[in-house]
Amino acid sequence: MSEAKPLHEGLFNWPDPAAGLIGSRCLDCGEHAFPSQSSCRACSSQNTVLADLGSAGTLWTWTIQSFMPKAPYDTDETPETFTPYGVGYIELACGLKVESRLRENTPEQLNIGMPMKMELITVRQNEDGDELLTFQFCAAKESH
Repeated sequence: MSEAKPLHEGLFNWPDPAAGLIGSRCLDCGEHAFPSQSSCRACSSQNTVLADLGSAGTLWTWTIQSFMPKAPYDTDETPETFTPYGVGYIELACGLKVESRLRENTPEQLNIGMPMKMELITVRQNEDGDELLTFQFCAAKESH
């Protein structure tokens, strides 16, 4: 029986329907990291803990990717069915900027500073028929 599971373990809370990103926080200097790190990139402390980074932020910058992603982020798309997609940095409440695929894929849909929310998407199926999931961000409010 096939199931849905994360493409990479430990990046987001699963299977929590209000999934948020999982990172780390240094207990010595307060620096956050994503993905989680066992040592702090700011002060080199080994005193880090897992931290829920949430599922909302603002769009810090973006671009449109017009070529197919490579492994392990490859999809079931072919060169004929591939659709360009947005890629951006999302600034989270803790101040950390996280690179993410974006649902929106045209310049008209994206504005620096717009509110964004995380969602889970299927990347592809594995050889067992399981749906492999990852996160992406999308506009927190639909434009009319």
